[in-house]
Amino acid sequence: MPAFAIATELMREHDVVLCIQDATGLDFNGQQISGLGPLSYEAQRGMYPHPTYAVTTDRVALGVIDAWMWARESKDADGRRGGITESTRWVEGYARIAEVAAQLPGTRLVYVADREADIAALMLRADELGTPADWLIRSSHNRSLDGGDKLWSKVLKTRGVGEVQFMMAARVGQKARTVRQVLRMKRVTLPCGVTVTCVIAKEVDPPAGVKPVEWRLLTNRAPVGHDDLVELIDWYRARWETEIYFNVLKNGCCVEELQLGSVERALALFMIVAWQIAYLMRMGRTCPDLDATLFFDPDEIHGAHLLLKIRRPSKPLGLNEMIRLVARCGGLLACKGDGEPGARPIWQGLERVMTTAETLRGLRHELA
Repeated sequence: MPAFAIATELMREHDVVLCIQDATGLDFNGQQISGLGPLSYEAQRGMYPHPTYAVTTDRVALGVIDAWMWARESKDADGRRGGITESTRWVEGYARIAEVAAQLPGTRLVYVADREADIAALMLRADELGTPADWLIRSSHNRSLDGGDKLWSKVLKTRGVGEVQFMMAARVGQKARTVRQVLRMKRVTLPCGVTVTCVIAKEVDPPAGVKPVEWRLLTNRAPVGHDDLVELIDWYRARWETEIYFNVLKNGCCVEELQLGSVERALALFMIVAWQIAYLMRMGRTCPDLDATLFFDPDEIHGAHLLLKIRRPSKPLGLNEMIRLVARCGGLLACKGDGEPGARPIWQGLERVMTTAETLRGLRHELA
């Protein structure tokens, strides 16, 4: 069964699925690959994949249901770039999600995207189609409204609807910390004629010297209170899953090191591999007690224990236990107080575990 069909069937099992869109640049500079174009600057050669990454509200990856892959055209003598307008990918991305929504009447699909998707053409397209999928976009433009007000200032004048609190994971140069935001919202009609809800979540009492976390979001939905707003914030926070996905694609699958004449088919394959690694990571957290044999064959389980020089337990191994073993094979120290393993030690451990399992099968064949 094609990967798209598998993802669609997995989505059918859930009440809500977040369809996250984002793009990333792949740098193939110096490689003899056809069809490349400029990236951040004209001499840098590469291409851009723009997938629609489907995840549950618990952030379990269900697959890639659509993907644009394109290269920019070089600028002409007047500094203009030809080809399809790049904003088109966001609009067509929503249209593809709308097509999937028609196949899944029992599942609510939510298009989630960052600032680049804040374009009137996308909102108008959704409105023309009857909004078969909800959309949630980070606002980039402080639009003028009727009466002379600006969008963001109009929302900030409203009374707070409540607060949301969550743990923000550690990032480069920042420690993990608790974030507390005040929530405000306002239903407005934009200049393009589409009525939306603008939600602003602004951090209060951030640590000294740290920029407050503030998100301005636009959605077709009309939340009725605090719980609905918190749900929208949780959905937007799940957008970070695409960053994990791209990290696995670039650094785990090493797609920028491909030495091929054309890379589109290879990228399509590695997109599936990256999804499976992210899927394992999240399933180990959300369903820790599942039988590990549902995801790993006996030789892989045996191989992990051999690599770590530990005895296999007599009782069935849980999925979380097995993933932790795999991550330890990939360099995780597993010190007391460490959280759940991330994608990097899992993909590094999987490579060693699968090689060991293949060796065990080879030895068994030779001795048979």
